[in-house]
Amino acid sequence: NHGPGDRRPAIVFFFGGGWRGGSPAQFQHQCEYLASRGMLAMTAEYRVLSRHGVKAVSCFRDAKSALRWVRRNAERLGVDPHRLAAGGGSAGGHLAGALGTIRGFDEEGEDTSVSAVPNALVLFNPALVLAPVEGRGEKDWDKLGSLEERMGVKPERLSPYHHIREGRPPTIIFHGANDTTVPYLTSELFTEKMKEKGNRCELVGYPGQTHGFFNYGRADNQCFIDTVRKMDAFLISLGYLEGPERIEAFVRQQSL
Repeated sequence: NHGPGDRRPAIVFFFGGGWRGGSPAQFQHQCEYLASRGMLAMTAEYRVLSRHGVKAVSCFRDAKSALRWVRRNAERLGVDPHRLAAGGGSAGGHLAGALGTIRGFDEEGEDTSVSAVPNALVLFNPALVLAPVEGRGEKDWDKLGSLEERMGVKPERLSPYHHIREGRPPTIIFHGANDTTVPYLTSELFTEKMKEKGNRCELVGYPGQTHGFFNYGRADNQCFIDTVRKMDAFLISLGYLEGPERIEAFVRQQSL
Protein backbone atom coordinates (compact mmCIF):
# COMPACT_ATOMS: atom_id res chain seq x y z
CA ASN A 1 0.00 0.00 0.00
CA HIS A 2 2.26 2.72 -1.25
CA GLY A 3 2.33 5.15 -4.11
CA PRO A 4 4.16 8.07 -5.71
CA GLY A 5 5.53 10.45 -3.14
CA ASP A 6 6.35 7.72 -0.62
CA ARG A 7 10.01 7.12 0.18
CA ARG A 8 10.11 3.40 0.82
CA PRO A 9 13.31 1.39 1.03
CA ALA A 10 13.67 -0.93 -1.96
CA ILE A 11 15.62 -3.96 -3.12
CA VAL A 12 16.27 -5.46 -6.56
CA PHE A 13 17.07 -9.19 -6.72
CA PHE A 14 18.98 -10.89 -9.55
CA PHE A 15 18.41 -14.60 -10.24
CA GLY A 16 21.11 -17.24 -10.53
CA GLY A 17 21.85 -19.59 -13.39
CA GLY A 18 25.51 -19.28 -14.31
CA TRP A 19 24.81 -16.29 -16.60
CA ARG A 20 23.32 -18.95 -18.92
CA GLY A 21 19.72 -19.24 -17.72
CA GLY A 22 17.49 -18.86 -14.69
CA SER A 23 14.25 -17.12 -13.84
CA PRO A 24 13.26 -13.91 -12.04
CA ALA A 25 10.79 -16.08 -10.11
CA GLN A 26 13.66 -17.43 -8.00
CA PHE A 27 13.36 -14.61 -5.47
CA GLN A 28 9.58 -14.22 -5.62
CA HIS A 29 9.04 -15.35 -2.02
CA GLN A 30 11.80 -13.14 -0.62
CA CYS A 31 10.19 -10.24 -2.48
CA GLU A 32 6.72 -11.03 -1.18
CA TYR A 33 8.00 -11.27 2.37
CA LEU A 34 9.87 -7.96 2.20
CA ALA A 35 6.84 -6.30 0.61
CA SER A 36 4.79 -7.51 3.59
CA ARG A 37 7.35 -5.71 5.78
CA GLY A 38 6.97 -2.42 3.93
CA MET A 39 9.73 -2.49 1.32
CA LEU A 40 9.32 -2.22 -2.42
CA ALA A 41 10.90 -5.51 -3.52
CA MET A 42 11.61 -6.33 -7.15
CA THR A 43 13.15 -9.19 -9.08
CA ALA A 44 14.90 -8.17 -12.28
CA GLU A 45 15.07 -9.78 -15.70
CA TYR A 46 18.39 -9.67 -17.53
CA ARG A 47 19.81 -11.19 -20.70
CA VAL A 48 21.40 -14.65 -20.44
CA LEU A 49 23.32 -16.93 -22.79
CA SER A 50 20.60 -19.53 -23.41
CA ARG A 51 17.90 -17.03 -24.39
CA HIS A 52 19.84 -14.08 -25.77
CA GLY A 53 23.27 -15.40 -26.74
CA VAL A 54 25.16 -12.98 -24.51
CA LYS A 55 28.19 -13.22 -22.23
CA ALA A 56 28.33 -12.28 -18.55
CA VAL A 57 29.55 -8.76 -19.31
CA SER A 58 26.15 -8.06 -20.91
CA CYS A 59 24.41 -9.49 -17.84
CA PHE A 60 26.30 -6.96 -15.74
CA ARG A 61 25.38 -4.09 -18.04
CA ASP A 62 21.72 -5.09 -17.69
CA ALA A 63 22.04 -5.20 -13.91
CA LYS A 64 23.45 -1.67 -13.90
CA SER A 65 20.60 -0.51 -16.12
CA ALA A 66 18.02 -2.11 -13.83
CA LEU A 67 19.30 -0.48 -10.66
CA ARG A 68 19.77 2.85 -12.41
CA TRP A 69 16.18 2.68 -13.74
CA VAL A 70 14.78 2.20 -10.24
CA ARG A 71 16.80 5.10 -8.86
CA ARG A 72 15.94 7.36 -11.81
CA ASN A 73 12.23 6.58 -11.31
CA ALA A 74 12.34 6.64 -7.51
CA GLU A 75 9.80 9.42 -7.08
CA ARG A 76 7.27 7.76 -9.39
CA LEU A 77 7.82 4.38 -7.71
CA GLY A 78 7.64 5.76 -4.19
CA VAL A 79 11.22 4.69 -3.45
CA ASP A 80 13.91 6.31 -1.34
CA PRO A 81 16.86 6.45 -3.79
CA HIS A 82 19.28 6.45 -0.84
CA ARG A 83 17.91 3.17 0.55
CA LEU A 84 18.12 0.99 -2.54
CA ALA A 85 19.65 -2.46 -2.00
CA ALA A 86 20.67 -5.17 -4.46
CA GLY A 87 20.51 -8.90 -3.84
CA GLY A 88 20.97 -12.14 -5.71
CA GLY A 89 22.10 -15.74 -5.72
CA SER A 90 25.06 -17.39 -7.44
CA ALA A 91 25.50 -15.57 -10.79
CA GLY A 92 22.84 -13.11 -9.62
CA GLY A 93 24.84 -12.63 -6.43
CA HIS A 94 27.81 -11.89 -8.64
CA LEU A 95 25.84 -9.19 -10.45
CA ALA A 96 24.71 -7.59 -7.19
CA GLY A 97 28.23 -7.79 -5.76
CA ALA A 98 29.66 -6.32 -8.95
CA LEU A 99 27.22 -3.40 -8.74
CA GLY A 100 28.71 -2.58 -5.36
CA THR A 101 32.35 -2.84 -6.40
CA ILE A 102 33.06 -2.53 -10.14
CA ARG A 103 33.20 0.71 -12.10
CA GLY A 104 32.38 1.07 -15.78
CA PHE A 105 30.52 -1.28 -18.15
CA ASP A 106 27.63 1.17 -18.57
CA GLU A 107 25.23 0.58 -21.44
CA GLU A 108 25.79 3.04 -24.27
CA GLY A 109 23.55 6.08 -23.99
CA GLU A 110 22.73 5.63 -20.30
CA ASP A 111 22.54 8.64 -18.01
CA THR A 112 25.56 7.90 -15.84
CA SER A 113 24.79 10.88 -13.62
CA VAL A 114 22.31 8.48 -11.96
CA SER A 115 24.28 6.09 -9.77
CA ALA A 116 24.01 2.34 -10.35
CA VAL A 117 25.70 1.57 -7.02
CA PRO A 118 23.36 0.01 -4.43
CA ASN A 119 23.26 1.22 -0.84
CA ALA A 120 23.38 -2.32 0.57
CA LEU A 121 24.00 -5.88 -0.64
CA VAL A 122 22.22 -9.14 0.27
CA LEU A 123 24.08 -12.05 -1.34
CA PHE A 124 23.34 -15.79 -1.47
CA ASN A 125 26.20 -18.17 -2.41
CA PRO A 126 27.49 -15.41 -4.70
CA ALA A 127 30.26 -15.75 -7.27
CA LEU A 128 32.55 -13.03 -5.95
CA VAL A 129 36.03 -14.28 -6.90
CA LEU A 130 36.41 -14.93 -10.64
CA ALA A 131 40.21 -14.80 -10.86
CA PRO A 132 42.98 -16.30 -8.73
CA VAL A 133 43.98 -14.67 -5.44
CA GLU A 134 47.73 -14.88 -5.02
CA GLY A 135 48.78 -17.07 -2.11
CA ARG A 136 45.26 -18.19 -1.24
CA GLY A 137 43.45 -21.43 -2.06
CA GLU A 138 45.48 -22.39 -5.12
CA LYS A 139 43.69 -25.75 -5.44
CA ASP A 140 40.36 -23.96 -5.89
CA TRP A 141 41.36 -21.86 -8.90
CA ASP A 142 41.51 -24.69 -11.47
CA LYS A 143 37.81 -24.34 -12.28
CA LEU A 144 38.28 -20.65 -13.14
CA GLY A 145 40.24 -21.49 -16.29
CA SER A 146 37.14 -21.64 -18.50
CA LEU A 147 35.60 -18.41 -17.26
CA GLU A 148 37.05 -16.00 -19.81
CA GLU A 149 34.89 -17.41 -22.60
CA ARG A 150 31.77 -17.06 -20.43
CA MET A 151 32.66 -13.57 -19.20
CA GLY A 152 33.36 -11.89 -22.53
CA VAL A 153 36.22 -9.97 -20.89
CA LYS A 154 39.19 -10.88 -18.70
CA PRO A 155 37.57 -12.46 -15.61
CA GLU A 156 39.44 -10.19 -13.21
CA ARG A 157 37.62 -7.20 -14.70
CA LEU A 158 34.30 -8.69 -13.57
CA SER A 159 35.55 -10.17 -10.28
CA PRO A 160 34.05 -8.23 -7.34
CA TYR A 161 36.82 -9.32 -4.96
CA HIS A 162 39.46 -7.70 -7.12
CA HIS A 163 37.71 -4.31 -7.05
CA ILE A 164 37.04 -3.93 -3.32
CA ARG A 165 38.00 -0.53 -1.93
CA GLU A 166 36.88 1.78 0.84
CA GLY A 167 33.30 3.01 0.92
CA ARG A 168 31.60 -0.12 -0.41
CA PRO A 169 27.97 -0.88 0.56
CA PRO A 170 27.25 -2.76 3.79
CA THR A 171 26.92 -6.43 2.87
CA ILE A 172 25.55 -9.69 4.22
CA ILE A 173 26.47 -13.02 2.59
CA PHE A 174 24.76 -16.39 3.09
CA HIS A 175 26.80 -19.39 1.93
CA GLY A 176 26.68 -23.15 2.37
CA ALA A 177 29.96 -24.54 3.69
CA ASN A 178 29.71 -27.61 1.40
CA ASP A 179 29.08 -25.62 -1.78
CA THR A 180 31.12 -27.15 -4.61
CA THR A 181 29.71 -24.85 -7.31
CA VAL A 182 30.87 -21.63 -5.67
CA PRO A 183 33.41 -22.52 -2.96
CA TYR A 184 32.74 -21.16 0.52
CA LEU A 185 36.36 -19.96 0.58
CA THR A 186 35.52 -17.27 -1.96
CA SER A 187 33.00 -15.63 0.37
CA GLU A 188 35.54 -15.84 3.20
CA LEU A 189 38.12 -14.07 1.05
CA PHE A 190 35.63 -11.39 0.00
CA THR A 191 34.53 -10.78 3.59
CA GLU A 192 38.11 -10.57 4.82
CA LYS A 193 39.09 -8.00 2.19
CA MET A 194 35.93 -5.94 2.72
CA LYS A 195 36.75 -5.65 6.41
CA GLU A 196 40.39 -4.83 5.67
CA LYS A 197 39.14 -1.85 3.63
CA GLY A 198 36.87 -0.68 6.44
CA ASN A 199 33.60 -1.90 4.96
CA ARG A 200 30.83 -3.70 6.83
CA CYS A 201 30.51 -7.29 5.64
CA GLU A 202 28.86 -10.21 7.46
CA LEU A 203 29.31 -13.80 6.32
CA VAL A 204 26.75 -16.32 7.59
CA GLY A 205 27.94 -19.86 6.93
CA TYR A 206 25.72 -22.95 6.88
CA PRO A 207 27.58 -26.17 7.78
CA GLY A 208 26.70 -29.10 5.54
CA GLN A 209 24.71 -27.01 3.08
CA THR A 210 25.32 -26.98 -0.67
CA HIS A 211 24.61 -24.60 -3.54
CA GLY A 212 21.11 -23.11 -3.60
CA PHE A 213 20.31 -24.19 -0.04
CA PHE A 214 18.44 -20.95 0.66
CA ASN A 215 15.77 -21.30 -2.04
CA TYR A 216 12.10 -21.47 -1.11
CA GLY A 217 10.83 -25.05 -1.06
CA ARG A 218 14.13 -26.69 -0.10
CA ALA A 219 14.31 -28.95 3.00
CA ASP A 220 11.07 -27.84 4.66
CA ASN A 221 12.12 -24.22 4.15
CA GLN A 222 14.32 -24.22 7.25
CA CYS A 223 17.23 -22.50 5.49
CA PHE A 224 14.86 -20.18 3.62
CA ILE A 225 13.38 -19.14 6.97
CA ASP A 226 16.76 -18.68 8.62
CA THR A 227 18.30 -16.67 5.79
CA VAL A 228 15.25 -14.42 5.50
CA ARG A 229 15.20 -13.90 9.27
CA LYS A 230 18.86 -12.83 9.23
CA MET A 231 18.29 -10.69 6.11
CA ASP A 232 15.44 -8.98 7.99
CA ALA A 233 17.72 -8.25 10.97
CA PHE A 234 20.40 -6.87 8.64
CA LEU A 235 17.90 -4.55 6.96
CA ILE A 236 16.58 -3.43 10.36
CA SER A 237 20.14 -2.50 11.33
CA LEU A 238 20.33 -0.25 8.27
CA GLY A 239 17.00 1.44 8.97
CA TYR A 240 15.24 -0.21 6.02
CA LEU A 241 12.78 -2.21 8.16
CA GLU A 242 11.32 -1.82 11.63
CA GLY A 243 9.32 -3.93 14.04
CA PRO A 244 9.49 -7.70 14.61
CA GLU A 245 10.19 -10.14 11.78
CA ARG A 246 7.39 -12.56 10.87
CA ILE A 247 8.94 -15.03 8.48
CA GLU A 248 7.48 -18.19 10.04
CA ALA A 249 3.97 -16.76 9.84
CA PHE A 250 4.66 -15.79 6.22
CA VAL A 251 5.74 -19.34 5.31
CA ARG A 252 2.70 -20.84 7.04
CA GLN A 253 0.46 -18.53 5.04
CA GLN A 254 2.03 -19.74 1.78
CA SER A 255 0.84 -23.29 2.46
CA LEU A 256 -2.80 -22.34 3.07
